Amino acid sequence: MSNSFSNSKAVIWDMDGVLIDSGSYHFQAWRETLGRERHVELTWEMFQQTFGWRNAEMLRAVLGPDITAAEIDSLAGLKEARFRELACQDGARLLMPGVLDCLAQLRAHGWLQAIASSAPTQNVTAILEALPLSGYFSAVVAAEDVVHGKPDPAPFLTAAQRLGVAPARCVVVEDAPAGIQAARRAGMACIGLLTTHAQLDHQPVFPTLVDVPFAFFERCIAESGGN
Repeated sequence: MSNSFSNSKAVIWDMDGVLIDSGSYHFQAWRETLGRERHVELTWEMFQQTFGWRNAEMLRAVLGPDITAAEIDSLAGLKEARFRELACQDGARLLMPGVLDCLAQLRAHGWLQAIASSAPTQNVTAILEALPLSGYFSAVVAAEDVVHGKPDPAPFLTAAQRLGVAPARCVVVEDAPAGIQAARRAGMACIGLLTTHAQLDHQPVFPTLVDVPFAFFERCIAESGGN
């Protein structure tokens, strides 16, 4: 990990559940795929417990630890293709409230921004192409870019490295326990959103991005010792 950092500040965004309201599309895609291929009826409760996990971890939790790598690749490929089909046809309706305003305000005030997602590269690319988002991000980290996904800090540390910003000067925006844990392990301030889970074991936490005052990003940096 390089120690050559600029004096910039950065916000590192999770994608699913933070930038886009994609939970229902992931659920439908998994439910269809597992029902057709494995005759397993995925419940919303099972899905919500694993939301934000990598596909391999999710499938082992649902189907058992003995599932093979080839089976994981096959099921995950079918599910992700179906997810992209479902999600991209809805276009701008995917965007979470307040996202564009917040991205624009951060950019106007000189913040660098990145995405660090557990989603496959194809999904991230498809979403960025379908929505007016790509111009805001100086770096993108997807599942294939790191060996270990969240709650390992690697996705966020890789994003910070690509931005050239020290972890202490990064603010993560997350909606999932695994992502919040990863941000803590990365030594980054984290803002939690209750967009996917009814409660999170974290402070600060806000109902949605709309409820986060812009000045709060600066406050996070100050309180984390990044100033």
